[in-house]
Amino acid sequence: MATVAEWVEGARLRTLPAAVAPVLVGTAVALHLGRADALRAGLAAVVALALQVAVNFANDYSDGVRGTDADRVGPMRLVGSGAAAPGAVKAAAFVCFGLAALAGLALVVLTGQWWLIAVGVACILAGWYYTGGSRPYGYAGLGELFVFVFFGLVATVGTTFVQTLDAPAPAWFGGVATGALASAILVANNLRDRAGDAGSGKTTLAVRLGDRGTRLFYLVLVLVGALALVALAATTTWWALLGLAGLLVLVGPVRRVLGGALGPELIRVLKLTGIAEVLAALGVLGGVVIGAVA
Repeated sequence: MATVAEWVEGARLRTLPAAVAPVLVGTAVALHLGRADALRAGLAAVVALALQVAVNFANDYSDGVRGTDADRVGPMRLVGSGAAAPGAVKAAAFVCFGLAALAGLALVVLTGQWWLIAVGVACILAGWYYTGGSRPYGYAGLGELFVFVFFGLVATVGTTFVQTLDAPAPAWFGGVATGALASAILVANNLRDRAGDAGSGKTTLAVRLGDRGTRLFYLVLVLVGALALVALAATTTWWALLGLAGLLVLVGPVRRVLGGALGPELIRVLKLTGIAEVLAALGVLGGVVIGAVA
C-alpha cells in the first residue's frame, strides 16, 4: 500500500496543477467578459483532469514496458516497480481517456461547436503518443512543447471558448502563462531524471540541453510565465496582477535549480512549481473578481 500511495502522491504533483490552473485562468477571462458558465467550466475541469490522469497512466505503462523506469530517482511507477500489471495500467489510461472524451462531448453538445471533436481527438492522441507507440515524441525532447500547447494554450483558451464562444487575447496570454509554468514542472522532473533517461535512451529535452542548459531553461519558463501574467492583466484588469504573488513561491526553487540541486532535492522544486502555478491561477481569478466589483 505504501508504494501505491507513493505513486498517487507523485501523480498528484504532476496532475493537479496542470489540470486545474488552465481552467481557473480560462474561466477568469470568461468572467471578465461577463460570460462565465459554471457548468461548462466544470466540464472543462473534468476534461483537463481526466486527460492528465490518463497521460500519467499511459506514461507509466509505456515507460514500464520499455524498461525506462527501472532506475528512477523520483516517485515509483506502477509498471516499472511491478506494483501493477501493465494491462491494468493501460486499461486505466483508456478509461480516463474515455471519461475525458465523454465530458468533452458534453461540451460539444452544449456549445454546438462540432469541430471541437477534432481538438479532443488530437488531445487524446497527443497524450498517448507522448511515450506510447513505436516513436514516442517524449523520447525526442518534445515533451515540454506538448505540455505547453495542450496543457497551456489549448486548455486555457479552450476553457474560455466553451464558455464565451470567443478566444480573446487575454486567454492566449493566460495559456502562455499556464503552459510555461506547467512546462517548468516537467523540466524539473526531467532534470531530476536526466542521468537515468540518458542511460536508457530516453532523449528528453533535459538530456539534449545538458545540465546547465536545462537549469537556465527552467528560469526562462518562470520568467515567461510572469511576463504572460502581466500581459493578461494589461488586457483585462490590473487586479489580475495578484497572480504574480503566486510566483513568489518560486524564489526558492529557482535558487535551488540554478544552485545545482540534484535528485531528491528536485522533487521539492517540482512540488513548489506546481503549487506556484495553482496560486498564480487563483490570483488571476481573484483579481478578476475584485476588478469586476471594484
